[in-house]
Formats: sequence, C-alpha cells, structure tokens
Amino acid sequence: MTAPASPRITVLGAGAWGTALAAAIARNGIPVTLWGRDAAVIDAIAARSENPRYLPDLALPEGIVATTDRDAAATAADILVFATPSYTFRDVLKGLAGVVDDRTPFIWACKGLEPGTHRLMHEIVTEVLGRPPAHGILSGPSFAREVAAGMPTALTIACADVDFAARVVATFHGGGLRVYSSPDIVGVELGGALKNVLAIACGAADGLGFGANARAAVITRGLAELMRLGERMGARRETFMGLAGIGDLVLTCTDNQSRNRRFGLAIARGLTVDAACEEIGQAVEGLRTARAARALAERHGVDMPIVARVNAVLHEGMDPRVAVRELLERDPKEEIPHPQA
Repeated sequence: MTAPASPRITVLGAGAWGTALAAAIARNGIPVTLWGRDAAVIDAIAARSENPRYLPDLALPEGIVATTDRDAAATAADILVFATPSYTFRDVLKGLAGVVDDRTPFIWACKGLEPGTHRLMHEIVTEVLGRPPAHGILSGPSFAREVAAGMPTALTIACADVDFAARVVATFHGGGLRVYSSPDIVGVELGGALKNVLAIACGAADGLGFGANARAAVITRGLAELMRLGERMGARRETFMGLAGIGDLVLTCTDNQSRNRRFGLAIARGLTVDAACEEIGQAVEGLRTARAARALAERHGVDMPIVARVNAVLHEGMDPRVAVRELLERDPKEEIPHPQA
C-alpha cells in the first residue's frame, strides 16, 4: 500500500512566528512554502536558510520554499497557516477569498483582537467567508526562536472539526513539538489575546521594582479576569487551566523573550508608547488588544480591573504608579465565595 502523500502547507507571514512554524513543519519532512512581503527577508531565507531580521543567527532546516508571490503560494496549498499580525488578519483573509479554493482548510496562529470591531479571529472568518471550510487556531506557550530551533514545546489546536484537528496535529507533532487538540476555539483565542495585555502589566510592575509577589498577583488575578470574560463568552473553564491559558500566560509574563513584557518594562522606564514600540521593533499585540479587551469587558458586563488599568496607562495617559495604587485600594473581595448560610 502506498503511503499517503504529505499535505502541502503554506505559511502566510514571514515574521518570527511564521518562520518558526515553517521550520517546525519542514523539520517533520512536510513540504512547506513561506510567504512574506519583505523581499530582503525572503531572499535571505531562500539563499542562506536564515531570517536575519526576525530570527538572526539561527539556521533554518532544509525544505522551506520562501516566496513573495502570495497567490501562487496560497493556491498550491492543501492547508493554509495564517501567521500574520491579528490586526491584518481580515485584510489577508479577504485578499485570498477570491483566489484560493473555498474548500481549502486553514488555521491561524495570530493572537489578538481586531482593533475597532474587537472581534475574535473566528468571528472575522465567519464575516468574511460566510460558510468557511474547516478551520481552527494554533496557540499555546511558545517563543518563536525556541520553536524554530526545535526546542521542546507544547501547543494546542482548537478546531470544531475533529478530523481536521487530527490533520493539523499530524502536521506539527514531532521534531520538538507536542500538539494537543481542543474544541474550544473561543477559550483558546481569548487566552492567546489577553495574556499579551497581562504581560504588559507584569513588565511594568517588574520595571517599577514591585517584586516577585506583585508579579505573581498580576498573573493570578489576571487569570481570574480572563476566566470571567471567557465564561461569559461561552468558553470552557478548563481551557484556561491548560496550555492556551495559564501556560501561555506564565510564559509571556515572566520571560524577556516576550515583546509585550519588554514593552511593559519600557513603559515603566518612562518611555512613551511610541518610543517603546520603536525600541521593541516588532508588533506589540497587547497594545491594541488592551483597548479591545476593555471594550469586551464593558460589553459583557465583566469586571476586569487589571485590563482596565493597562488600557488607561497605554491609551489614556494614566501614570503606571497611579494604576497600581488604584488596584491596591480597591475594596477587599472574596477570592472564593463562602457558602451562603
């Protein structure tokens, strides 16, 4: 019996994360095409197997075909992987809607909420495509450089279609990656988006010298905020106890590979938002997500004081020390409600 052919994968977005995912797929011996807009980056990947802008001094595995021809790369794929920033997801999806076969399944690996509309990525998929093919989100605690280098990493694919989830697991599982599946798209999306906001809070707290106790409090109470919003929006509570919840949250809040954490550190040093973004040099998803998360909390009637203060610091001019004082001066609350007599 002839073994089934490996699916052809196209990764859209040649930033750090897209390049890392392409490397993981290639390491598993699966044909992968990586599309990006920056011709210099694409040429370097093609010629030297290196992404000098986003993953400098890291050799990529053989088997990655890099191109700036988006349409050709997308139409040749059996599965599409969107690794573009969340705020460009709608435009890229719309741009391919009339190009790619409408039966081609896809996943996205971007973490955020759409500015302005505050939509989750799966809501954009429904708006743009109406009745989309099989789709899902790949998320979890993962820094691009470690994934690209083949270091041990665990991820989650959230997808309503069990068979397609199994195909995605088979594509990524191996070579350092362990991939789990879940049906909870909303929970996995929220976990991936809001952890960036909380990482900014942790970076700012550390930058202000508030210590390890404060960091642990931000992570724990931030998780409580995430769970409140998630449950109100139909997510499953156990998702936030898993890789896409507490796993991604702890990673992003505690390690300086996180752009969002470094952004918070820069804000604590007194840099303006624009200057901090320039220093980071890459997309800081939590900056846009803070405003969207604040709006979602108001829409769903959910109390999210940490998210609200992060938004106030970034978009309303609040001093970070004032934000901390306001959080500390809030009325005492039960962490777990006592049984009613």
